[in-house]
Amino acid sequence: MTEEQTKEIKIIKQNGNLEQFDPNRVKKAVNASAERVMVDLTEEALDEVVGIVKRLLCKQTTTPTVEQVHSCCEVALEQVNPLVAKSYREYRDYKKEMIHILDKVYKKAQLITYIGDKECANMDSALVTTQRCLIYNNLNQELYKKFFLTSAEIEACKDGYIYIHDMSARRDTMNCCLFDMAHVLQDGFEMSNIWYTEPKTLQTAFNVMGDVIINTTAMQYGGFTVPEVDSVLKKYAKKSYDKYYHEYLSIKGEEYQKEAEEYANQKTQRECEQGYQGIEYKLNTVSSSRGDYPFVTFTFGIDLDPFAQMVTNTILKVHREGQGKEGHKRPTLFPKLVFLYDKDLHGEGKILRDNFLTAIACSEKTMYPDYLSLSGEGYVPEMYKKYGRVVSPMGCRAFLSPWYEKGGMAPLDENDKPVFIGRFNIGAISLHLPMILAKAKEEQRDFYDVLDYYLEMIRKIHIRTYRYLAKRKASTNPLAYCQGGFYGGNLRPEESIEKVLKSSTASFGITALNELQVLYNGKSIVEDGDFARDVLKYINDKTLEFREEDKILYAIYGTPAENLCGLQIQQFRKKYGVVEGVSSREYVSNSFHCGVWEDITGVEKQDLEERFWELCKGGRIQYVRYNLNYNTKAMITYIERAMEKGFYEGVNLSLSYCNHCGHEELDMDVCPKCGSTDLTKIDRMNGYLSYSRVHGDTMLNNAKMVEISERKSM
Repeated sequence: MTEEQTKEIKIIKQNGNLEQFDPNRVKKAVNASAERVMVDLTEEALDEVVGIVKRLLCKQTTTPTVEQVHSCCEVALEQVNPLVAKSYREYRDYKKEMIHILDKVYKKAQLITYIGDKECANMDSALVTTQRCLIYNNLNQELYKKFFLTSAEIEACKDGYIYIHDMSARRDTMNCCLFDMAHVLQDGFEMSNIWYTEPKTLQTAFNVMGDVIINTTAMQYGGFTVPEVDSVLKKYAKKSYDKYYHEYLSIKGEEYQKEAEEYANQKTQRECEQGYQGIEYKLNTVSSSRGDYPFVTFTFGIDLDPFAQMVTNTILKVHREGQGKEGHKRPTLFPKLVFLYDKDLHGEGKILRDNFLTAIACSEKTMYPDYLSLSGEGYVPEMYKKYGRVVSPMGCRAFLSPWYEKGGMAPLDENDKPVFIGRFNIGAISLHLPMILAKAKEEQRDFYDVLDYYLEMIRKIHIRTYRYLAKRKASTNPLAYCQGGFYGGNLRPEESIEKVLKSSTASFGITALNELQVLYNGKSIVEDGDFARDVLKYINDKTLEFREEDKILYAIYGTPAENLCGLQIQQFRKKYGVVEGVSSREYVSNSFHCGVWEDITGVEKQDLEERFWELCKGGRIQYVRYNLNYNTKAMITYIERAMEKGFYEGVNLSLSYCNHCGHEELDMDVCPKCGSTDLTKIDRMNGYLSYSRVHGDTMLNNAKMVEISERKSM
C-alpha cells in the first residue's frame, strides 16, 4: 500500500468527527496489550500488525469507525500473536465491565457505611475517614484485577488456589520496610515542602520521628519498622544530657559537676519517658491517610551505649505501665516491640541481663516485646554473628533476604557485607496448599505438576509487579526515595525508583501447612509432618531457581492469615466440600503452625515447628501460650529455649480489662469484681496484637474469633 493510500484512510470517531488514521496509535494500543501478558513485540511484528489493519480498512466500502479499527486490530493480532490478541480483546471489553465493577463497589460501599468491615483488625470501620479509605480500596482492588491480572490469575484468586495480599494497594506502592530513620534525621530533611532541622533534643527527636512515621506509613502498605531504635535515638539523648548539664553549671557554677550530672540524667530520663508516651499516643490515635493505624515496629536491646540503654529500658517500662486514666490503664497495640537477644549480652550473669529481665516483666503484663534471637542457630543469627548486621522483622513476621553492598544478590568477595536497613518488600502472594492438593487428586494429576503451575503464576505476577513499580517516580514517597529513608534513596523527585527497587524482596506465601498434611494422609503435623516439610522444601528449591533466573530476591513467607483464615475455608468448601480436619473448622491454620486446638506443651510446639523454621526465611514467627503470666521462671525458660533455637518468639496471653472498675485478669468474660461484661480484651492476631473485644464488640472477623476461642497451644 502506498503512502498516498494510507493518507486517504479516515476514521469516524465516537463523536462523529473524521480523523486521519494514525499507525502509531495502533502500535501503542497493541504494545499496552502485549505488556499485560508479558510479551515483548518486535518492531517488525508491530509493523506487520499495522500493515494488516491498513489492508483490512482499505477493503471497507464505507468510512470505518473506531470500533471497526479495533476489530481489525484483533484480526491482525490473531495472525501475529494470539495471546496478545486475547489480551487486546479483554481490554476492549472493559467499558462494559466497568458498569458491573462500579455496581459491585457501590454495594460494598453500602455495607461498609451501614454495617462495617472486619477484614483488617487494624482498621476501625466505624470512622468516616476509614470508611472512605475502605471504599477506595475496594475500587482499587477491582481495577487491579481488571487491568493488572490475566483471566487465569483472576480465576485462580476467585477459586482460592492463590491469594494476592493487599490488592487494593499493589498498584500504587511497595510493602513492608525497614526504614532508615537515622539517615533521614541526620542533618535534617524536607517533608511536605517544609524543612525539618535535625533534632537538638531527645524530646524533639521523638516528636519528629512520630511525624515521619505518620507521613511515610501512608505511602506504603504492610509493616513499617524502625530498626534498632535505641541506636537511632542515643545521639539525641546525649544532646539533651549535654544541654541540661551545661545549663545547670551555668546557673550553679563549675564546681557542681556531680549535681549537674544527676540533674541532666533526671531531665533526659523525663524527656525519654514523655517522648515515648507521645509516640504511643500518636500511633494509636492518629490514623494514617490509608485509614488504619500505622503498623509500626521498634527493635532494640543490644546497644551498649548508656543512652541507648536508657531508651531501651524507658520503652519497656512505659509500655508496661500502659496508657489511660488512673486505675484503667492498658497497653497500647503499637508500636510492636521486638527485643534483640544476644546470649553474650543478655544471658545469665551477662552485662545486659537486667535489661532482658525488664523485657520479661513487660511481656508478662502486655505480651510485648517479642524476642528475636541473634545468637542461636539459623539465618538471622548467622547474619549477626558473621557480619554484625541485625535482620529486624518488618511488621509482624516478614524478613529480608541479604543484599550485599558490592555484589548485590551474592557477596562479591570476603569483605562484602549485607545491608538490611533501608530495604523493603514488594508484596506477598500465598499458595493455598490444601486446595492445590485437592485439585491434583480430583484431576488425577501429580501434585507437584499442579503446584508448579501456581508457582509460575505467582512468579509472573511478581515480575510484572517489579517492572510496574520500577517505573514509579521517587516523588511518590519523598522521605523514602529522596530523603534517604530507603537504601539508595537519594533520588531526584522525577527519577524512577528502579535503582532502589533492586534490593527489594518478593514473597511466596504458604498457608494451612497443617491441613495439607491432613489431606495427604489423615495426620496433622503434630502426628507426622514429613510431607508438609517436603513440600515446603520443594517450594524453596523452586524459588531459588527463579531467583537466579529473574534476578529478583524471592522469599518464602509463612502467611499470617487474618481474614484469609476464614476465606480459604469458604473457598475450599465451595470446590471440594467439607473434609474432616481440612475444612471442617471455620478457619485454616496459619503458616506452618500446629493447630491451635492441639493439646501440646509449649516445648512440644517449639520442637514441632522447628522443622519448618529455616524453610520460611522470608517470614516466620513462633509463639506458645502462657496461661500463667505470673510464672516468670517458666516464661524465661520458654523464651531462652527459643533463643537457643534461633527463633523469633512471641509471648501469647489473653489480656482482659474491665472498663467499669478497672480490674485486670487473663481471659475473663465477666469481671469477677463487679460483674460487668463491658470488657476490653487484647489477643494475639498472628504476629501482632489486636482488640478481640471493645465495649462488647470486636474488631476481628468471625473465623478469627472462633480460632481464638479454641486456642490451647497458641
